[in-house]
Amino acid sequence: MNKKEVLEIRRQFSPENCAITRICGCYVDGDKEKRLEFKDAFLSLPEEETFKYFDIFKKALSGTIGKNLIHMEFPLEQELSGGTQEFIRRLKESKLTDDILLEEFYDKVIEYYDFGEHYLILLIHAVYDIPGRALDGSELFDASDSVYEHILCCICPVALSKAGLCYNPAANSIQDRIRDWVVGEPANGFLFPAFNDRSPDLHHLLFYSKKPEELQDYFVASVLGCSEVMSAGTQKESFQDIIVNTLKEDCDYTVIRTIHENLNEMIEEAKDEPEPLELGKQEVRKLLTNSGIPDEKLETFEKDYNETIGAHSSLLASNIAETKKFSIKTPEVVVNVNPERSDLVDIQIIDGRKCLVIPIDDEVEVNGISVNAK
Repeated sequence: MNKKEVLEIRRQFSPENCAITRICGCYVDGDKEKRLEFKDAFLSLPEEETFKYFDIFKKALSGTIGKNLIHMEFPLEQELSGGTQEFIRRLKESKLTDDILLEEFYDKVIEYYDFGEHYLILLIHAVYDIPGRALDGSELFDASDSVYEHILCCICPVALSKAGLCYNPAANSIQDRIRDWVVGEPANGFLFPAFNDRSPDLHHLLFYSKKPEELQDYFVASVLGCSEVMSAGTQKESFQDIIVNTLKEDCDYTVIRTIHENLNEMIEEAKDEPEPLELGKQEVRKLLTNSGIPDEKLETFEKDYNETIGAHSSLLASNIAETKKFSIKTPEVVVNVNPERSDLVDIQIIDGRKCLVIPIDDEVEVNGISVNAK
C-alpha cells in the first residue's frame, strides 16, 4: 500500500464515512487472563465512544511506510487449509460473528504476543464501497463497482492513570484523584487484506508497529505467518555493514559524505512518486559506484549483499538515509550539520593534526548566546 491508499482507508474512520459494521474486543491482564470480552454493532455505540475508537483506528494506520507501516506477504503454504492466512480470511468472511473463531484468534494473540502488562485486543469489520476515479483523479462516488471488505486489529496497552490531586465540584474540594485503567494508543496492529492498487489483496497485509524496532517477530511468525521482514534499524545497520565490508581500510570521510549526498539526492528526485523509493542489489551497487568506489573494491559486493541483506531483498531508501542531519562524531565531540550542507565540513591536517574544519561566515551562537568569532 502506498501513502495515498493508506490515507484513503484512514478517511473512513469518521462519522460521515464510517463503513464499520462490527466491533469486538478482549481485555487481557498481565497474567494473560481474559478479563472481558465484548461485541457490538459499531453504529449502536454511543457517539462519544465511536470518536475515541476512530482515533485508535487512525493511529493503527499512521506513521512512515516501511518503518511503522510494513507491507507483509503470506507464503503460499499459509494460504492453504490450516494456514494463518486461511484462518484470518475466514475470520474476515465471518464478519466477526463466529464466536468460536473469535475465541481462537484471542487465544492465539494471548499465546504469542509478547507483552507483560494489561492490553486490549480490538477487532473491527468494515465494508468500503470503493469510488471510481475520473481521468483527472477525482472520485466518482456514484460509480463504485467494487468493495473492500476488511478487518483491522489493534492491540492497545492498558495502564493505570497517574496518581494525583483533582478538584471535586460536588464537594467543592481538592482530593485524591481516582485512578482507573486507561486504554492507550495501539502498540501494534494489522489490516487484512492489504488495499493495493485500490483493490483487496488477499496475499498481503499491512502491519503496524508504534515502535519500528519492536516488530513482535514471534507474533508475526506464529499468528500472521507472514514472511520475515527487516526492521528500519536493521536495514540501516545492514547497509552500513555493506559499506564497511566494501571499503575496508579505505572507508574515508569524503566517500561516506558522497554516498550520503547521492542517496539524499535520489530520495529528493523520487519524493513525488506514489511508492517509496526502494534500492535492490543493483541499485545499491550503482549508488556505491556513482559515489566513487572503484570496481576492484566491489568484487565481493554481491556475496556480501546476499549474506547481509538477501539476494532478492531490497532496502527502503528512507530507512538507510539520514535526511534530517549529517552527523560527525568523535569520542568527545558531536557535530550535526544540515544534510544539504554536508560540504561545509571537511577533514584536514593542520599543524600535523587531523582536524574537523568548518568555515564560519555567519554569526555563531554558544549556548544560545551570540559570540564574536573573529
